[in-house]
Amino acid sequence: MEEFAIRLNNVEDSYYSFIVAVLTYVKKKESRLKAVEGFMNENPNALTSDILEFISDQDDFYEDAAPARSEAS
Repeated sequence: MEEFAIRLNNVEDSYYSFIVAVLTYVKKKESRLKAVEGFMNENPNALTSDILEFISDQDDFYEDAAPARSEAS
């Protein structure tokens, strides 16, 4: 995972919160890491927005979302 974090840091417009967000996402499932690495391999000049858009388009992206509050809360 350290090598992947270094790779995220080397994205042209990388920033701390981007790295933390992507690492948090990929640590949940090995398939997520493989998908993001694959995207980055196919798009070596991808910017943070490109990578985040790819992640947000994944079918499992919302699995980690907090449940919505009911009106009564």
